[in-house]
Amino acid sequence: MAIGDSTRINTNIAAFNALNALKSVNRSLEISQLRLATGRRINEVSDDPAGFTISRRLEARARGISVAIDNVGTAKNVLSIAEGGLLNISDILITIKEKVTQAASDTLGSAERNAIKIEIDQLTDEINNIVSETTFNDIALIDGTYSNISFQTGEGTTNTLTVNFTTVADTTGLSITSANLSSRVFTASGASIALSNVNAAIETISAALQEVGAISSRLTTKESTLGIALINTEATRSRILDVDIASEQLRATRSLILQQTATAQLAQANITPQNVLALFR
Repeated sequence: MAIGDSTRINTNIAAFNALNALKSVNRSLEISQLRLATGRRINEVSDDPAGFTISRRLEARARGISVAIDNVGTAKNVLSIAEGGLLNISDILITIKEKVTQAASDTLGSAERNAIKIEIDQLTDEINNIVSETTFNDIALIDGTYSNISFQTGEGTTNTLTVNFTTVADTTGLSITSANLSSRVFTASGASIALSNVNAAIETISAALQEVGAISSRLTTKESTLGIALINTEATRSRILDVDIASEQLRATRSLILQQTATAQLAQANITPQNVLALFR
C-alpha cells in the first residue's frame, strides 16, 4: 500500500487508501447483512462454487429421499388394503370351517344340511366379492394378477422392491367351489372331504397374509432408514449452505465499527492537505 506525502496536495494518497478501506468494509458488511437476512452462507455461486455444487447435489438427494418416503408410505397402504381383504376372507373361511365341521357329524338331518349349504354358498359368494373389491387405483390386488410390481423405495435407480401377490384368493383359486365344498355337506363323508378343502384354503390365505406382513415389515424398516438418511443429508447440506448466525453477527458488528472508523479517517484524510496552508501565513 502506497504511503502519501501530506505536503503533496494534488493527489491525496491517504484519502484514496481510506476510501478503498471503506469500500472493502462496506462490501463485507453487505455480505454479512445478506447472509443474516437469508440465513444462507452461499447466496450465489461465486460465494463458494464447490460448496454450491455439493449443496445442490445434496438437495437433489434429499428431495429424492423425501419422495421415496412417500412411495414407501403408499406401498404400505397398498399392502394394508390387500391385508384387509385377506383377513376378511380368512374370517369367512373359519366360519365356513365351523359349518362344514357341523355337517361332518351324522347327527344332522337333510334340512339342517341344506341350510348349511345355503349359508356356505352365500359366504363363498362374498369371498368372490371381496376379491373383486380389494383394489387400489382400480388395480386388483388379490386375484393373482398383481405380480412383478416394483416399488421405488429410494432415490437411486436401483433402489426398488419387487413384490408378487400370486395367490388367487377367489373360490376357484382356493378350490372351494360349490362342487368341492357346499355340495358335499349332505353326507358326513362328503363333509370330511369339504373340511379338508377348506383347511387347505385357510392355509393358503394364511401363507398370503404372512407374505404381505413380511413385505410390510420390510417397508417399515425401509421407511425408518430413509428417514434417518433424509435427516443426515439435510444436516450435511445445512452445514455447507446455511450461515452460522452467531458468527456472522459478530462479523457484521465488526464491519459496522470499521465502517465508522474508516469514514472518520476518510474525512480526516480529506482535511489533512489544508495543513499546507500554514506555510503561507
